[in-house]
Amino acid sequence: MARWTEAQMPDLGGHTLLVTGANSGLGLNTTRALAAHGAHVLMACRNAEKAEAVRATLLQAQPDARLTIKPLDLGSLASVRALAANLKAEGVKLTGLINNAGVMAVPHGHTQDGFETQMGTNHLGHFALTGLLLDRLLPGARIVNVASMAHRWTPGINFDDLHWKRRRYRRWQAYGDSKLANLLFTFELHRWLVRNRRDALAVAAHPGYADTHLQFVAAEVKQSKLERWGMTVANALLAQPAEMGALPSLYAATAAGVVGGDYIGPGGFQQMRGYPTKVGCRKDAQSEPLAQRLWAISEAATGVRFDA
Repeated sequence: MARWTEAQMPDLGGHTLLVTGANSGLGLNTTRALAAHGAHVLMACRNAEKAEAVRATLLQAQPDARLTIKPLDLGSLASVRALAANLKAEGVKLTGLINNAGVMAVPHGHTQDGFETQMGTNHLGHFALTGLLLDRLLPGARIVNVASMAHRWTPGINFDDLHWKRRRYRRWQAYGDSKLANLLFTFELHRWLVRNRRDALAVAAHPGYADTHLQFVAAEVKQSKLERWGMTVANALLAQPAEMGALPSLYAATAAGVVGGDYIGPGGFQQMRGYPTKVGCRKDAQSEPLAQRLWAISEAATGVRFDA
């Protein structure tokens, strides 16, 4: 695959895409690029003040950008449902849903609904949002779930203790669990769309190792200067710019040749950096029995069922 950049994105005039976590890091760069190519971007963000500041900055650089802020806290199913209801009331139709927002390796905690923070935010919140927005998707729409190399960092999801109530909490393993869940969900969603003859694509993407604020959230929560220093050094030595990290998501959402069930990531060494290409994942990420088990658990936990 030739080096694909933002310059190769198509004209997105008339398109409306929703990006979760659009006010920083990968989400910000995804939003900027989509808007620069004519898309109307719904910036689904938890912090309205930060989102407004980012929107203002983007408009300074591109005054004609179409950017609309939508409140969304993925750690609250009530917030997820409120956003879905708002879009339905406004008659919004989407050509793309980019499930980008997430938290990484934070201390043990729980969402408003009692889910372990990382599984609840990174997977269950997006699972519910996707199910509730199915009727908002136009024919040919793409659903992009942002996963991570970290899906390889866990021995596997413990479905009997999904929220770490009976085990010693391991924050990096829990993060890996949530990213493995992103892939299991993507591939099962692809199969669901095919079975139900829905004209939409489910695709996964990952940024490699990108220099974003995500790496510092846990250090801020823990107030750990040492961890912040370690992440600063690692980012400086190993990470690629956030603009590059956003390319796989942009490719998955807009490029020609993408098919349902694709996984897009950087094509460089160990998928850590480079231009987007189709990449592989661990074998059990594509396990249909595991995906179906996660799907059933997710439906039960969120109360959201995908209507054919």
